[in-house]
Amino acid sequence: MKNIVLIGMPGAGKSTVGVVLAKRLGYRFIDSDLVIQERSGKLLHQLIEEMGEAGFLALENEINASIDARHAVIATGGSAVYGEEAMAHFRETGKIVYLELEFEELQDRLGDLQKRGVVLKEGMTLKELYEERVPLYERYGDVVISCKGKGIRQIVEEIEEKRNK
Repeated sequence: MKNIVLIGMPGAGKSTVGVVLAKRLGYRFIDSDLVIQERSGKLLHQLIEEMGEAGFLALENEINASIDARHAVIATGGSAVYGEEAMAHFRETGKIVYLELEFEELQDRLGDLQKRGVVLKEGMTLKELYEERVPLYERYGDVVISCKGKGIRQIVEEIEEKRNK
């Protein structure tokens, strides 16, 4: 069976849902943000500070495109959709699932964006980031799961139902 790749905004629940889904399917779980931190030896926000937005996105794209996994649930960073090579790699090796969250719910979930390692252009608001990324998530998602008002178990069950369709 192919991988399941989770995409969506920071705070959408990709890592949390990913762990539960992987356990349920007997798959390996990979958090691509942790892979980036492991390979670079630095935290995401440190990389963004040191490399700038463009440098970080290039590194993220390169590392994501090199993830070699089978039977894995891969939770990506929210900015993974900016990397065309990475997204082509993920599509080739798995089914891409977009965890969709409305802006208001997202705003309630998120804490300090800098500490989360969120790639945000100078002066950009969270709303502007959301509006920039949603079309990319919709473009790459093979399956869209609305997370509005749903618990982890319900989201995981929906992914299971839709992953083979």
